[in-house]
Amino acid sequence: MTTFQIKLHLFGASGTGVTTLGRVLAEEWQVPYFDSDDYFWEPSEPPFTVRRPADVRNARVQADIAAHPAWILGGSVINWGDQVFPVFDLIVFLWLPPEIRMQRLRERELDRYGTVIITDPVRKRLYEDFIAWAADYDQPTGLSGRTIHAHEAWISRQQAPVLQLRGDLSVTERMARIIAAIKNR
Repeated sequence: MTTFQIKLHLFGASGTGVTTLGRVLAEEWQVPYFDSDDYFWEPSEPPFTVRRPADVRNARVQADIAAHPAWILGGSVINWGDQVFPVFDLIVFLWLPPEIRMQRLRERELDRYGTVIITDPVRKRLYEDFIAWAADYDQPTGLSGRTIHAHEAWISRQQAPVLQLRGDLSVTERMARIIAAIKNR
């Protein structure tokens, strides 16, 4: 086991594997993993339907990361404000071809929630809205401000080194590339 004292930010479109990779790295390195969804959304039923006020969200994530010398933050935080986070030691951007990513999202949602997303009219509408929002990432139609173009523009403004992992790479391959980037910085 290798331990890194690093402030690492992982992000990409929904379904690229940010949370999976972040949790594996956090366990391997014995550092906390913070998921942006846990700050952005209030607990609710159905989940992911009640946004937390930005000032509360930002205060919570700042308090959590300030309590640790090293951590991994997963998820897109490009519109949370320039003063919310310290300069990251490394930013890792994950990208998957849209057809792979969308298939994984559909499978994940069915695994996570079961057939209620098909049989219940309210949950079906929420699922369909989510899938349309997620598909908008690669073909921006105005459903989301979280697009490939927005992420690439954000990357171009960062002071920290950015590692872009594009393609259908395994968690092991991604980890190896991240570790190499850390050792070479």
